[in-house]
Amino acid sequence: MVATNLREQSSLIARLLHFVDCLLCVGYMVALVKWYSIPWNIYYSRLTVLTFILCFVSFQSVQLYRSWRGGKFYLELLAILKAWVMVVGILLFYFFIFKISHAYSRVVFLIWSLSTPALIFLLHVFARAMLRRIRNNGKNVRRAVVVGAGELGVTLVKEIEAMPWAGIEVLGFFDDVRKDEKITEVMDIPVIGTIDEMQGYLDQNDIDYVYIALPMRAEQMIFKILRECRSLGAKIYLIPDLYLFGIHHAELQSLGELIILNFNPHTEWKRSFDIVFSVMVLIFSLPLTLMVALAIKVSDGGPIFYAHERITVTGRKFNCLKFRTMRVGADNELETILQQDETLREEWQNRFKLRNDPRVTAIGRFLRKVSLDEFPQFFNVLKGEMSVVGARPIVGCELDNFYKESAGRYCSMKPGITGPWQVGKRSDVDNYTERVQMDDWYILNYSLWTDIKIIGQTIVTMFKRNGK
Repeated sequence: MVATNLREQSSLIARLLHFVDCLLCVGYMVALVKWYSIPWNIYYSRLTVLTFILCFVSFQSVQLYRSWRGGKFYLELLAILKAWVMVVGILLFYFFIFKISHAYSRVVFLIWSLSTPALIFLLHVFARAMLRRIRNNGKNVRRAVVVGAGELGVTLVKEIEAMPWAGIEVLGFFDDVRKDEKITEVMDIPVIGTIDEMQGYLDQNDIDYVYIALPMRAEQMIFKILRECRSLGAKIYLIPDLYLFGIHHAELQSLGELIILNFNPHTEWKRSFDIVFSVMVLIFSLPLTLMVALAIKVSDGGPIFYAHERITVTGRKFNCLKFRTMRVGADNELETILQQDETLREEWQNRFKLRNDPRVTAIGRFLRKVSLDEFPQFFNVLKGEMSVVGARPIVGCELDNFYKESAGRYCSMKPGITGPWQVGKRSDVDNYTERVQMDDWYILNYSLWTDIKIIGQTIVTMFKRNGK
């Protein structure tokens, strides 16, 4: 619970810094206009709004708000410069297309465009300094374990201990050789167990980071860890002695003087997109949502919503919301229905759902047909449990029984309200292997443009009323 609260605090800090950065950019521009006594007009008002939106999107697109624990300052500065060049480039194109450059002071724009990155960087330096003070006092700390107590693992721990401001606490090592030699401590840090015992340890303890410090010749063991432990709540990083594993959306990062590969996909831009899109949908669909809720309540007097446990990023569980489409007590009826009908039992075993489920109500059948039953999942998106576009939300037994080699990839991202399965064959897919392949395809090929296309195709699918 403590580690979960720390994650939520860090996420809140990142979002707050993101918002402050955008305000700084537009506020600095307004201050320069006032300083040079430039008359304010509608063009500056439009520029202010456009700049805020561009900063909001571009700053996320370069991963500016990912964790910089142990990262070098110049890398963060480069990210700021990259994002700012995108903003200024789009603004210049905007001036050119609409022939409105004459409406702005060139002196103000030049000073603003050249000096803003420095101000943003100074703000980030100040934020880092504040976080360092907090972490030095034992707060906002991440709990980590190291796989491999050899030279590479020891070097990693020395780097971490040399950076107390990074706020990373190494709880112990997992190592086969050291355990066989009856060595219980390395650098006064306990050897918790063998590598095979790590999966059970992660399952029972709230760990934030797993650092793999094994030689590259142990590639089978490394892949085993990625396959079995990626769904247990911790982020996994590889400390390579050879740069071999450039897969699984791996991203090259630094930790002090070491280079690490981050196996966690960059999805921060998705979070910003998810929030904006979900808020818009919930606002514009409010009258329809109220009508659906009223219809469900009037039909049988039962609850409006139905929550079912699903799997989200790093294998964590959450309650996935839907409008209730089945009779009250439908969960208790399932076993009896499957016992009485062999065909339905076989269909359930293959697909984990029934094409013509006898428990579905009349209003529920309509809601499923047009996919309106899934609208409450936008609240899951706002809570950070789902994404607008992603792999299908699945239950734990599906992950264990069907995903196997793909389980690690699935748990690297949040599930989506819609995805390739929704705009493709949807629930007509009887082959579960094909479902897994569709999820794999999205995880390995996601992008902002892909998400926009899938959302557009989903809207078309809803109007065609071919939901299941």
